[in-house]
This record gives sequence, C-alpha cells and structure tokens, in this order.
Amino acid sequence: MTTAVDTNVLVALLGGTGTLAPVARESLNRATRQGPLVIAAAVYAELLAAPTGDVALIDQFLIETSIAVDWRLDEPIWRAAGLAYREYAARRRRQPGDLGPRRILADFVIGAHAVHRAATLLTFDARIYRAAFPALAVRNPDDE
Repeated sequence: MTTAVDTNVLVALLGGTGTLAPVARESLNRATRQGPLVIAAAVYAELLAAPTGDVALIDQFLIETSIAVDWRLDEPIWRAAGLAYREYAARRRRQPGDLGPRRILADFVIGAHAVHRAATLLTFDARIYRAAFPALAVRNPDDE
C-alpha cells in the first residue's frame, strides 16, 4: 500500500523539535512497514521553499527514508486539484466567521496526487483533505 506524505509531516520530522517530531517519525515508520512512501512534486517544492530548505539535505533525507518524489503530475491530477479547490473556496464563502487559515492550491494538488497515486495520505491537516477528497483514505499521525 503506497502512502503519500504531506509537507507538514516531513517539516515536523526535519525540524526535529517539539512534540510533533517523534509523532511524525513513528507514523512514517509505521507507513513504511505497510508499503512505499511517495511525495508529490509540490511537497518537494514546499520543503525547498522553507527557510531551512537545502537541496542536498532534502535529497539525502529522501534517499535515507526511501521516500520517492513523483515528478509527473498529469491531467487527471490537475483537474481533480482544480475542482477540489473550487469546492473548497465555495464552502469558505458560504460559512460565516473565522474559518482558520486559508488553503492554497498546492494543498489540493497534494491531495489530488494522493487520490491518483497512493492508497492513503499521511498529514496533520486531515480535516481539510477529508472534506476536499472524501474518497481518499487520510491518516493523521496524531490519531495513530
């Protein structure tokens, strides 16, 4: 069973501090025992865009953890991402009050990639992915 991994899980692990790092590490270890791990190209770009994003460090981490980068994001992924983002934006417009942080299109590309290329998505943002991609199996490391 292939598991797609969201950026926030890897950031928690690479940061190595706080309470989320050990949770992320254990969750990734558990997912590795169930099958291969993969990230969408958007996750790689988000890791690189972080203030501490270092190409050599990220590439070495991905090699050591056997996490593959899927650079191919073809038409079905882009269509699913655009449609899910459109629905998300419509839901936000209909709801009053503070809805928390806004999501960006990259989040929906990551979710659409998981729908098309993995059996499950590992993320700390399970709520948004479950709402946007109801058919996707989503796992939150905090819940494991």
